[in-house]
Amino acid sequence: MIDLTLIPRTHDLGGFEVRRALPSRHKRMVGPFIFWDQMGPGEFITGQGVDVRPHPHIGLSTLTYLFDGSLMHRDSLGVTQRIEPGAVNLMTAGKGIVHSERTDPVVRQHAHKLFGIQSWLALPKSHEEGDPAFAHIAKENLPLITQAGFSARLIAGSYEGLASPFTFAHDTLYMDVHLQAGGVFHVPDNAEERALYPLSGRLQVGDTVYDAGQLLVLTPHEAITLRAADNMPCHVMLLGGAVMDGPRHIWWNFVSSDKNRLEAAKADWLAQRFPKVPGESEFIPLPAE
Repeated sequence: MIDLTLIPRTHDLGGFEVRRALPSRHKRMVGPFIFWDQMGPGEFITGQGVDVRPHPHIGLSTLTYLFDGSLMHRDSLGVTQRIEPGAVNLMTAGKGIVHSERTDPVVRQHAHKLFGIQSWLALPKSHEEGDPAFAHIAKENLPLITQAGFSARLIAGSYEGLASPFTFAHDTLYMDVHLQAGGVFHVPDNAEERALYPLSGRLQVGDTVYDAGQLLVLTPHEAITLRAADNMPCHVMLLGGAVMDGPRHIWWNFVSSDKNRLEAAKADWLAQRFPKVPGESEFIPLPAE
């Protein structure tokens, strides 16, 4: 039932750990998901925090989902939005957008935590050069399914007649599932590609038990049941969707079906032709080739 197990690459950002499962040389995408970073869990001392300076994107949507802590999002559309646990921030780059993510100065006045998932969703070819956009969906507006043995928040897609208000240009499934000790969850089969990412506890799929912190790519169209192993709770993310309409190329923060478009984006950033983020003055140079 598991086609592929991906072990994330780990990066230490000044004492704060980031684990990247996608893209991998073994698997580039799961549905539209082309980038998957687990941020933390980590704790910052007083005065410290995240400072992701203004940087550009094309051809994708960023989806930020937190479990603990907060971040302040600012972008070149003029949007300022606090990202908090359980809510969804979806920023669509299209033909080009610039954004920053920072810890709010008020939060820096005391020790604080941060834990969440930052993912990128590749845009279908028909939307790659569309207008940039931003959407925020509050936690209370995302369907919460509570049944014997588990609870699940439906971030994107549908589950047993419920539909998320999250709208995206490509068929997408995304769920935040909490299995109670001994709990069972039947993975919906309404997505062509599916993967699991256990965040805590141990997850049993069939007769095999998996530790947290790895991406488990599921066999297509297979009926799959999850169990919380060791008579302990398990927290797992379910992600996937329809197969993307062709391969995608990634360079730095740019995604496109056309390699020439990546070169044009590099030139535009160097020439500072991307729009600016109001209130931000820092400029990140292109990384070395």
